Amino acid sequence: MPSPLPPLHPEAAALLTRSHRLGADPRNTNYAGGNTSAKGTAADPATGGDVELMWVKGSGGDLGTLRPEGLAALRLDRLHALKDVYRGVEHEDEMVAAFDYCLHGRGGAAPSIDTAMHGLVDAAHVDHLHPDSGIAIACAADGEKLTAECFGDSVVWVPWRRPGFQLGLDIAAVKEANPQAVGCVLGGHGITAWGATSAECEANALHIIRTAEAFLAERGRPEPFGPVLAGYEPLPEAERRERAAALAPHIRAIASQDRPQAGHFNDADEVLDFTSRAEHPRLAALGTSCPDHFLRTKVRPLVLDLPPDAEIDVAIARLKELHAEYREEYAAYYRRHADGDSPAMRGADPAVVLVPGIGMFSFGKDKQTARVAGEFYVNAINVMRGAEAVSSYTPIEESEKFRIEYWALEEAKLQRMPKPKPLATRVALVTGAGSGIGKAIAHRLAAEGACVIVADLNAANAEAVAADLGGPDTAVAVTVDVTSEEQIAAAFKAASLAFGGVDLVVNNAGISISKPLLETTAKDWDLQHDIMARGSFLVSREAARIMIAQGLGGDIVYIASKNAVFAGPNNIAYSATKADQAHQVRLLAAELGEHGIRVNGINPDGVVRGSGIFAAGWGAKRAAVYGVEEEKLGEFYAQRTLLKREVLPEHVANAVFALTGGDLTHTTGLHIPVDAGVAAAFLR
Repeated sequence: MPSPLPPLHPEAAALLTRSHRLGADPRNTNYAGGNTSAKGTAADPATGGDVELMWVKGSGGDLGTLRPEGLAALRLDRLHALKDVYRGVEHEDEMVAAFDYCLHGRGGAAPSIDTAMHGLVDAAHVDHLHPDSGIAIACAADGEKLTAECFGDSVVWVPWRRPGFQLGLDIAAVKEANPQAVGCVLGGHGITAWGATSAECEANALHIIRTAEAFLAERGRPEPFGPVLAGYEPLPEAERRERAAALAPHIRAIASQDRPQAGHFNDADEVLDFTSRAEHPRLAALGTSCPDHFLRTKVRPLVLDLPPDAEIDVAIARLKELHAEYREEYAAYYRRHADGDSPAMRGADPAVVLVPGIGMFSFGKDKQTARVAGEFYVNAINVMRGAEAVSSYTPIEESEKFRIEYWALEEAKLQRMPKPKPLATRVALVTGAGSGIGKAIAHRLAAEGACVIVADLNAANAEAVAADLGGPDTAVAVTVDVTSEEQIAAAFKAASLAFGGVDLVVNNAGISISKPLLETTAKDWDLQHDIMARGSFLVSREAARIMIAQGLGGDIVYIASKNAVFAGPNNIAYSATKADQAHQVRLLAAELGEHGIRVNGINPDGVVRGSGIFAAGWGAKRAAVYGVEEEKLGEFYAQRTLLKREVLPEHVANAVFALTGGDLTHTTGLHIPVDAGVAAAFLR
C-alpha cells in the first residue's frame, strides 16, 4: 500500500478551501482550468529546521474537487535556484522535469507547467484562472488598452506567451515593477491574481473577474454576434431534440472516423443564439484561444451551413461533405506547422459539431470528456461574445495553437494517461436492466468502461440502477415497455442524445409463464411472445438502424435460455419464445454481418438468486414442478449440473462481457451456455 500523506499544513488546508469556492462557480474558471497556490513555512524532517514550501494544484486536477493528493509540494529555495540554470525560452520545456527535483517529500501530484508562475511570483498566494470575462478581454484585438480602461493600474497586461518557465519570470517581473497591482491579464489566455493572505488573493481574483464582467456588460454593444439569420432561428424544443436524435448517429460517425468517440448533445441558449447569428461562421472559423479550450475542442468546430429545417438526408449529405473538407484542412494545418520533432497527428475529426437551430454535438474518449468539450465551447462562445461586444475577437496565432496542441509536454501527459478500459467509448442499451440479470449486466458493462442506457418497465428500478452506476456521465435510465414500438424508439433517441448513439444492445427483458399445455391460454402465449420474441425483434431492429448509420459495427446479445434447446415440462410458452429468440440470433447474425454487427446469444439456466423472474413467481411454480422447496430451488438446479455449481446473474454478465469485450472479434451467431453444465442442453 502507498504511504499515507502527512497531516495537511494549515496553509494547504486553506488553499483547498479557497480552490473549492473558486472552482464551484463556472464564472470563475472552467472545469480543470487554472491553478492555485499557497506558500508557507514547515519543518524539514531531515534537518528539523524550517523550510519555505509552496503547495500548488498539480497537473490535470480540478479546482472545485481538488483533494490533498492533488497538490504538489515544492521547496521554494530550489524553485528559485532554477533561475540560475535556466537556458532561455528555447529550452524552457526542460524545466518541467527539473520541478521534480524541487518536490518536498513523497506523494502528491505531478507539478504542472504553471508551477513557475506560482513559485517565482513574490506573493504568498497566487490564483491563475480562466474566467470567460477575463479571457474576453485577453482575446480582444486591443486587449492591452481595454485592460487599462477596465482596471486602471491595478491590473497589468502581459502579452501572450505559451505557459511555462518564461511566463513565470514575466509575471514575476510585472509584479515587481507594479507594486500597486493585484494581478494581470494574460493575453490570449486568462488572468492571474495574488495576495498576502488567502482571503486577499481570492478577493483580488474575484475583483478582476467581476470588474471585467461589469465592464463588458456596461461597455458592450448589443448583438455582438450580429442580427439573426432568417431561417436559422432555433426550432421548438420537441422538434429540435427529435431532429438532434436523428442526426446524432451520423454525426458520431463523422467524429469517429479515426477512433470511436462517445458523444454529448447540448442545446443551451448560448449555443442556439450563437448559431442563429450572422457572424457565427466567421467567429467559429477563427477557433478558440485559451489553451484549455482548444486542447479539448480542437482549433475550431465543424459548422453545418444549412438551416435547421433542411431535409434530414440533405443535412447528412452536407455534413459528410463538410467532414471531408474539415479533415483536409486539419491535415494541412498539421503540415504547415509540424517539424521533425512533432508528435504524429492525433486524428483529423472534429471534437465539436455545430448544427444551427438544433445545438452542439461534442465528442471525447468518454462521456465526461465529451461533455466537458462542449462546456468549453460554451466558454469559447462567451469569450467571443465579450470580445466582440467591446472590440473584435482576435485569438492567438494558429502557429501558437499548434505549438500547444502538439507540445511535447502535452504529448507526454497524454502518454501517461491510463490505458482505456475495454468498453471505453461504447454505448450499451440493456433491457430489463432494473433488476436481476439485466442489472448485473449493466453493472459489468459500466465497470468495463461502457456508457449504459438502463431500460426497464419499472422506472424507479431503472433510476436506482443508473444512480448506482454513477449518474449521467455513465448511465441514464429510460422507461420502456418492449412491446411498444414508440417506447423503444424513444429509448434509442434518449441514447443518441445522451451518448451519441448505441454500439451494444442486450435483449434481456422478459417474463416467465410456467404452465402445462392445457392450462396455457392464448393470452399467456401472446403476452410471453410479445415481450420476449416480438420485443427482442423490435429492439434489435431499432438498434440496427442506429448501428448502420454510425458505421462503427456493433454487438447485439440475446439473453435466451437453456430452454431454447431443452424440452422441459410445463412451460410451453416460455420455452417456445426462447427458441424464437435463439433463432433470431442466427438470422440477424447472417443479415447484419456485412455491417460489422455481431449477434450472439447466451443460454443461462437456474439463475434463482437475484433473478427478477424467479422472484415474481416463476421460482414457486418451477419448485412445485420439481417437488422441492422454493428456497432450495437454486441448490436443486446446481445439483443437476455437471459442475454442481449455482448460476448467478453475475455469471451471465461475465458472458456478455466475454462476447463484447474485444477478444471475440470474429465471433457471431454463437450461443454460449451459462448453466454450469446441463448435458441435455448441449448445442449440437
